[in-house]
Amino acid sequence: MDTMLCDELLQEIFKRLPSTPSAALSVSLVSKRWLNLYRSSKTSLSLRFLPHNSMLVSFSSLLSYYPSLSSLSLVLSDSITNANSSTATAFTDHLLFIVSSSCSNLHHLRFLVGPVSVSSLFSLSRSCSQLTCITVSLSKPLYLSWVVSFPCLKDLCLYICPNGVNKFGSLLNEELDAEFGLETLFLSGIQAGDEGLGWLWRNCKRLKKLQLKNCASVGDGESFSSFILCVKGLQEVDLRKCRSIVDGVLLKLAENCGSLNSLLVYDGGSKEGLLEFINTCRCNLQKLDLRLPLDLNNTHLLAVAMNLRHLSTLKLQSCCLVTGEGLNTLGTALYNSLEELALINCDVVEREIGLLATLGQNLRMLRKLDLSYNELLVDKELTSMLISCNNLTDLKLRGCRKITGVTLFSMSKNIKCLQSVDIMNCPGIEAEAVEFLVLNCSQMRQMVVEENKVSNIARTWALHKVIEVTSG
Repeated sequence: MDTMLCDELLQEIFKRLPSTPSAALSVSLVSKRWLNLYRSSKTSLSLRFLPHNSMLVSFSSLLSYYPSLSSLSLVLSDSITNANSSTATAFTDHLLFIVSSSCSNLHHLRFLVGPVSVSSLFSLSRSCSQLTCITVSLSKPLYLSWVVSFPCLKDLCLYICPNGVNKFGSLLNEELDAEFGLETLFLSGIQAGDEGLGWLWRNCKRLKKLQLKNCASVGDGESFSSFILCVKGLQEVDLRKCRSIVDGVLLKLAENCGSLNSLLVYDGGSKEGLLEFINTCRCNLQKLDLRLPLDLNNTHLLAVAMNLRHLSTLKLQSCCLVTGEGLNTLGTALYNSLEELALINCDVVEREIGLLATLGQNLRMLRKLDLSYNELLVDKELTSMLISCNNLTDLKLRGCRKITGVTLFSMSKNIKCLQSVDIMNCPGIEAEAVEFLVLNCSQMRQMVVEENKVSNIARTWALHKVIEVTSG
């Protein structure tokens, strides 16, 4: 049997196998030939390991079995301990050298092993010139002109470490400006006074998506003035845990960016700064995602209702100061445009009786609804909304502990287009209700639920109807 199929056919089959440990184990048990062909057909590989010099040789040997890799992810299970910064950087540089020597066809590299030196990145650019996506950690001071050495780079993710031994730091990006094709940029850990970022901002004129996390600044004084140059063409902005700079970034977006269609702000900002942005922005915002427990209230929702009439997606998480009045005003204003609504862990959903029913009557265009982690939400309130939202295709109720099978029966009766449902961590829902939902939702394609709630009958029908049942 081992020789019945040719190598090329086996490799095509292996390419279609799921990237799971069980799949790899099953193949390896057949024969060494199958294992070698499976490895040679793999285009992506993710590894998590403990830092130790002894693993360098075995790592090099391992990569030799995967000649077709186009995507590689390396993450340490633990930080490098008992080593100074020079030793740690030497280890990561050696590891990156092995990657550049063994994987010349890489397009995506996620290398979160530790801070890497500038020289190792230049070396990587010579060996892996086709890289379009890079994720690395860097030490201060920052020297970023190596970015130009990757001609195909579109997506860059940088984690800034507080200490390091960057011997190129004294140059501080003194090279001439060299505009490049970056479209997505993620930065984490920028502090006030960090030099070298001004050059990056000046040359990111094609940037479409910007993500900042745990940043207290966008760099030194010169960097902030250059930052304005990159915001004009932005389409998506994500700001997570950046309280000290959120207001300034939102102000610059409102003044200079007319193309923004998606904004996410988590855990930081001020009531005044967000309100000013909503009232003065001149962009056609489509998606708004906010997790601001103490910085969002009805005033902001009223401003959204007045100024962001074309909003298609609204996500609110842990927003304690929002009431039913603000949400109902919003529902009335966005009745013709809102297609996705998330009210995650928002106690107003549990606190105000009849709120969901009113929202359902107003928001007839809803396609996706997420009410996860509203632990006290009961069947009566939810079903009163589902009766009106009969165009839903995606419903998430993860962590709604009071919901029972009554809701699932209502879903199967009223939502004929439902394709995906998440009912993980809902102890009130039993196997019988899950089975009923599988049997009676003709359009269902994905269900997220605990394995012990999927009966043999439900599993059989899920296979027959091509429904993906997972517990992720």
